Amino acid sequence: MSYPPDPNNPYGQQPPQAPQQPGYGYPQQPPAQPGYGYPQQGAPQPGYGAPQPGYGYPQQPQAPGTIQANNGFINIANLGPVKIATMGQRFLARLVDGVIVGLVVTLAMVLGLGGAVGLAKSSTDSCTGIDPSTIEYSNCINHNLSNASGGFMAAMFGTLAVVAGFSLLYEWLMVGLVGATLGKMALGLRVVKESTGENPGVGGGFIRYIIPIVGAFLCYIGAILVYLSPFFDNSGKLQGWHDRAAGTVVVKKQG
Repeated sequence: MSYPPDPNNPYGQQPPQAPQQPGYGYPQQPPAQPGYGYPQQGAPQPGYGAPQPGYGYPQQPQAPGTIQANNGFINIANLGPVKIATMGQRFLARLVDGVIVGLVVTLAMVLGLGGAVGLAKSSTDSCTGIDPSTIEYSNCINHNLSNASGGFMAAMFGTLAVVAGFSLLYEWLMVGLVGATLGKMALGLRVVKESTGENPGVGGGFIRYIIPIVGAFLCYIGAILVYLSPFFDNSGKLQGWHDRAAGTVVVKKQG
């Protein structure tokens, strides 16, 4: 049988219960800290597994005609990144073309001079049946020499026409239709339209050819300046004045 506690008896009262404090024997609840297993507040930070630009990830394509970090490559439509031909490579290609054209010119000159000499000799042989002491012989020789002189001039002009025509067709049509002369092919170079990556075409090839020819009328100084003009191009594309007019760029074929 229980009795109510005596208010006058201090020993019969229960001591007040103190609030529980964390300590030994009590499990402590740690505050939630950001870390593993806990969601973190704020903007997501890139880490492993987040797509980063680099290997294996598609990069933003560059516009045609864009120089890539000044590393000698240019982005050409339908071709992608291609290397720009150096001035040394272009000079060697011109040197090979000069040898080829020089051989054709030499052959044409030899044939032209041979024809003129043969014509002069035949003119004198036609007077062999006439007495050299007569006036008829002198008239025959003078007449034949006059004809031979005209034939010689015709042969020389014909030779120059052949040389000019070959040079025109060689540089113009090969660059326009094929994109390279034999010298450029030997060095692995190609002339392409900067906007499309295709061959310059007949019109572009003619523009690219005729500008140095027009400059050659100034004692050939203008042509030299045209061929050296890529050194003055600060865009990194090494475009000469004839390239800018035709909208072309000279590149090195890969592989």
